[in-house]
Order: sequence, then structure tokens, then C-alpha cells
Amino acid sequence: MEPPELSRAVDAVRAAAPELGLRVDDAVVVHHSDRAALHLVPCGALARVAPWGHLADSAFEVEVARRLAVVGAPVAELDPRVEPQVHVRDAFAISLWTYYEPLGSVVAPADYADALLSHHAALRRIDLRAPHVTDRVASALREVDDRERSPDLSASDREFLSSTLGALSAEIGVDRAGDQLLHGEPHPGNLLNTRRGPLFVDLATACRGPVAFDLGHAPEEVGRHYAGADHGLVRRCRALNWAMFSAWRWRRADGMPDRDRWRAEGLAQVRAALDSADPD
Repeated sequence: MEPPELSRAVDAVRAAAPELGLRVDDAVVVHHSDRAALHLVPCGALARVAPWGHLADSAFEVEVARRLAVVGAPVAELDPRVEPQVHVRDAFAISLWTYYEPLGSVVAPADYADALLSHHAALRRIDLRAPHVTDRVASALREVDDRERSPDLSASDREFLSSTLGALSAEIGVDRAGDQLLHGEPHPGNLLNTRRGPLFVDLATACRGPVAFDLGHAPEEVGRHYAGADHGLVRRCRALNWAMFSAWRWRRADGMPDRDRWRAEGLAQVRAALDSADPD
């Protein structure tokens, strides 16, 4: 969100929260990209707020969280004081969550892997319709291949991203026997270190695919502690993840702050990940 939109999002949350029985004297921005996370004071809730266009994603995230809480998954939980649903105010989709005070230290690779193993086990215990990884790749490809949707992407970078996305998606989609429900983007920014232990957030990215796709978002050391990981596939999934990230940044409608820097960084990371996946 750009500053004017973020300011409107904060105003929408401050107006909606009291109607739900939550006292809000201040809303502190914890994180923002295309959405925002706000710590509401003094009620202690965490509000996740997104533009109206993300309403379906926000509703999906609430449903994922509701089901995972039942099976004890290591995830952030919805605020129990309000109904587990998305609240709409002034063209923003608002969901309310439990706020966890961060410990500040980085989650150790072994603990990260244990949390991901537990999360994957919990995900296998719920029944939820979710897109396959290859469906998400297809969405990214549509952005890359349509010059009107990504007008600033050069011809050479467009070809590079398109071929990378297509080839890696085809490889991952060949054998789906071991696929399961995944977090979708369990990178370090989506893992909180709390007094309850590591907890995953940002659950709207849930999808189906190989566990290597999730491991491709985590630091490399995490995969070494994850029992049964296919390290070659993890490296290829890491390249795929960066290619998808890069594709989103080149969208005309992308709302991530500092987009120009991330456009260049994304392409560089794709090339580095491909070199790592195929060192020969």
C-alpha cells in the first residue's frame, strides 16, 4: 500500500473495531506490503486489512485459520472476541487476529523445520479446497505474457521469466502422488517467534503441491533438518518461488512498496537460484 491508501486503511480499522466491541486508541503498523497488519492498542488485537479486491483471499485466510486451530496447527489464531469472519469497511477487508508479542530472536533452523513438519501434519488433517501450485504459476505466467499487464518488463526478461515459470511448473506438476495441502509461502517473514513457539501467519496462500515447494521459501538450512526432503526439488522450487515473486512485482497493478528495488532483486534471485539448482 502506498501511504495515502495505508492511511485510509488505518482509518477504516479504527472505525470498525469499536463497532465489534474492541477499544482502539491507536493502530500501530506492524507490516505492510499489498496488505497491512496493525496492532490495535489497548485492546491488543492484530488487524489484517486489505483493499476490497483481496476480499476473497481474506475470507479464504479466515477459513484456513479456523480449520487449522481445531487441529492444533502452529499458526496465529483469530481473535476469539469477535466473529471469525471478514469485516468490510470503506472498501477494505478487515480480519481480526490474536496479537503475539515477538521475542525478537531468529527461529533456529531445526526449530523452523520442526514447526513446518508440524504444520504440514496439521494441514493433512483438514479438508479444504485450494488451488494447486501450478494454478498459481499459471496466474503469474498470465501477468508475464500479457504486455498490457506488465508493460515495464523488457522483452528479454519477459522471455526469461516466462520460460522459467513454464519449465519449472511442468516439472513440478508431472507427479502429484505426494502432493498435499501447503502453507504456500512459509518464508521467514511469515514465521513469528513467540512465547508459544514458532507460529505461521499469512495463511491466504494455502495451496496444494509437494512439500518441497514450502521448503523452497525457507532458508536453505531448514531443509537439511526436514526429514525426507528432496533437496534437488527444493532448490528448483526456490527458483520457481523467486520467479513467481518477480512476476508479481512487474504487474502494472502491483501495490508492494519499493517495487522498483524488488523488481531488480527478484530477477537477480531467480538467476542465482537457477544456478544453485543446476550447478553444472
